[in-house]
Amino acid sequence: MRNDIYRIIDCNINRSKEALRVCEDITRFILNSPRLTSQFKKIRHSITTISQGLPISSTQLLKRRESEKDVGKKIHIKAKKRDWQDVFLANVRRAEEAIRVLEEFSKVVDEKTAMGFQEQRFKVYTLEKKVIEKRGQATF
Repeated sequence: MRNDIYRIIDCNINRSKEALRVCEDITRFILNSPRLTSQFKKIRHSITTISQGLPISSTQLLKRRESEKDVGKKIHIKAKKRDWQDVFLANVRRAEEAIRVLEEFSKVVDEKTAMGFQEQRFKVYTLEKKVIEKRGQATF
């Protein structure tokens, strides 16, 4: 049972950091905002730091990964993205969802770690709003 939980945690650590990196690059290269870029980067690094509080090492998480057997890897939903705003919204929401999964499953193995993920999730909500406000809601 714990192996399955750790597989979920491993997957969502990766998913959240990948999505945050996309948001970081949008704020860096499109919005040219050092402040927003830095905030996304800090959250991405915080996910790594918080993950180190789990009672399992990143090496042990990696050993539980089964990418080849993952039944979800062939499920693709085609969602056409018209512009960078669509890319941003898809990825910021992906990050929020993945961090929520981390929060929920971390409660099973370490409550303190779960609280750390919750804090980061709310920071992402705030950043999402800041990016939308910076660009102007009419463009989203």
